[in-house]
Amino acid sequence: MAEYQKIEYLIGKDGKITERVIGATGGSCIDTTAGMEKAIGEVAHRSLLPEYYSEEETLESNTQQSLEEN
Repeated sequence: MAEYQKIEYLIGKDGKITERVIGATGGSCIDTTAGMEKAIGEVAHRSLLPEYYSEEETLESNTQQSLEEN
């Protein structure tokens, strides 16, 4: 059964979008946001938090990414 995942988007005054995935484990955070990233624009920078490298059993994971608008 798939776990609940939450995606937060913060848009700065400069137009920079920061994306954060909560509730994902391992590489699933990147899979979760792939469609939105394709629609919004190219990923300029990706910071993977320690939870990204944790086992799939971990309940909460956070990833922050910066996107550039096309």
